Formats: sequence, structure tokens, C-alpha cells
Amino acid sequence: MKLEGIELRRVAMPLVSPFRTSFGTQTTKDILLVRAVVDGVDGWGECVTLPDPVYSAEYTDGAVDVLRGHLVPALSGVDLAGAHMVSEVLAPIKGHRMAKAAVEMAVLDAELRAQGRPFARELGAVRTRVPCGVSVGIMDEIPRLLDAVDAYLSEGYARIKLKIEPGWDVDVVRAVRERFGDDLALQVDANTAYTLRDAQHLARLDEFGLLLIEQPLDEEDLLGHADLARMLSTPICLDESITSAHTAAQAIRLGATSVINIKPGRVGGYLEARRIHDLAAAQGVPVWCGGMVESGLGRAANIALAALPGFVLPGDVSASDRFYRTDLTEPFVMRDGHLDVPQAPGLGVAPLPDVLQEVTTWTEWIPMGE
Repeated sequence: MKLEGIELRRVAMPLVSPFRTSFGTQTTKDILLVRAVVDGVDGWGECVTLPDPVYSAEYTDGAVDVLRGHLVPALSGVDLAGAHMVSEVLAPIKGHRMAKAAVEMAVLDAELRAQGRPFARELGAVRTRVPCGVSVGIMDEIPRLLDAVDAYLSEGYARIKLKIEPGWDVDVVRAVRERFGDDLALQVDANTAYTLRDAQHLARLDEFGLLLIEQPLDEEDLLGHADLARMLSTPICLDESITSAHTAAQAIRLGATSVINIKPGRVGGYLEARRIHDLAAAQGVPVWCGGMVESGLGRAANIALAALPGFVLPGDVSASDRFYRTDLTEPFVMRDGHLDVPQAPGLGVAPLPDVLQEVTTWTEWIPMGE
């Protein structure tokens, strides 16, 4: 495989409504795209960094810098036998998993498009459609949140995830249970907003029969999560703490998690995400696919990943119109609470040229040396 060059492109996509979590509020998604040209074929990757280092240490300006100055030059002149080599070539560069994931995704997309193979089949998918879950952000008042949940359930979403933080947790979950009943598949996500000192308070969530509580403590606090797991009956799910198959194995061994949220960008790419899936399946640990407010490009890849056999819980794999009135690709439309897994070669989708041009704010082409 000859990598001819890589284009970095930033696009600004307005959200249909503000999305608030414990670490901030998004109103527009500033997305960094990576286009890899491999043997004359375009492949697309999406970097899931945020503008500021609040979800993880990575952020979008930093991703641009490390791609331009380190990752892309490291690939220059390298004879790639396949996309699986990208992580090997980039391994000497420490960290920057989200930026590395975007490059690997773009090269893999180009490779599979050229070979006529879909992403889902390459990863090992066993389903042709996946159930949809939706993540509901923190709001100003509970009645507004209840109306939002009601609307999502009316659309057919199979699972509701509530973002929580201190002061917006127990009463909110109680209100949702009282309004929609115990049969609703419900979970909460704290995005590291608590400490182990909050264990007694978090134990009050046990009465609500939640599927899980996601990442309650700091991402580096595996021992704290293991301690918390022994204090709660609600299963602990790790998100930010899981950065590789290695850290997943450690978390499982310590008893710090009994469910894993797999976000491909956070772990360095879809091939590492598959390794985490395989590890978890071997240990009997259920996994689900997390979301980072991706465009249709990242959404397509996430849907393919979520079709693997170990993804037994609905993930944050929502329809395009959950976040965007106009997606970068043909929109993903939910039917009967599910999204179809793309079956065309590569990602199975590509940016719509007119939309891409309209939302682009910056581009840079980096040719490969010999």
C-alpha cells in the first residue's frame, strides 16, 4: 500500500440543541477529519477530540499539531502491508490515541474501499442492525429533562443514558423512574465527577435498578472504582479509564469494572477496540459502544463495531438527527429503535461534497515523501 498523502480538515457543525455534561456544554462540534489517499483511493477518519482537554488530555489543536509534526511524518515513505501496521509505526510516539485512531481509521477505510470489503465484516460483525441508545445531557430543570426523555422514547430509542453530576443525580433518576417506570432501560454517566467520599450518596442510586453507573471516579483511580464496586449493587462501567486492551485487562482483574464502554478514538482505533471486545468476551464482561457526538463518518464506523457479538447492551449509537439537522453523510435514520449496519465497501458512507464544503473551516494537505 502506498500512502500518497493526508489531508487534515476541520469542520464546524452546529448541534440541534446544547449538549451539557459534567465537564462542559457543546453547542457546535468542531470536528477534525483525516482524509488518507492510499493508492489513489480516499479513506476518511474522524478525530474525536474536544476543543479543550476536559474529557481527556487530548484536544483538537493538539491533535492537529501532533498529526502535522509527528504522526504523518512517521508514516512518510513507509511501505504499509495494511492498516494494521499504522499503530505499529506510530507506537514510538507516546499517547495521542485519538489522533492515531483517526489516521488508522482513514487508512483502513481506504484499504477496505479498494478491496470491496465493508468495515463491519472486517471487524467481525454478526448483526445487520444494532439497537440505539441515546445520551441525555444535564439540563436546567427536571421537567425539561423528562420531556426530552419522553420525546426520545417516542422516537423508539431502546435505552436512555442520563448525564449526572453532584446536585443533578438521585432526584433526577427518581423523577425519570417515576415518570417512565421500572421497565425503562436506564443508566447514568458521571464523566469522573465524583470521588470515593461520595460512595454513600452514589449508593442511593441502587434502588432504581440501573443498568450501570458509568465512570463515577477519576480516570486513573482504578483502585477507587474497585472499592466503590464493592459498596454498590449498581454495576460499575468504565469509560475514560479504558485506554487499551491492557488497561481493560487490569480493570477487570482488579474488579474495578463489570461492564466496559468501548470508544474507538479513546483506545487508539477500531482495531484496538476489537481487541478489547475480544478480551472482554473471553472474560464474560459485556461491552457497549460509546459515542463522542460523531458525524456520519464516525457514526458509520461505530455502528459497524456495535454489530460485533460481545456488544450486548445498546450503545450511544443514535440517529443522525439526535445531534445534527444536516449530517456530513447521508443521514442515519432509526427504524424500530435500530440502525442498519452499512454494507458498502469501507465505511459505507462518504461526505456529501456540498455539505463538506459548507461546514469546512480549514484544510491542510500533507504529501508523503518517498
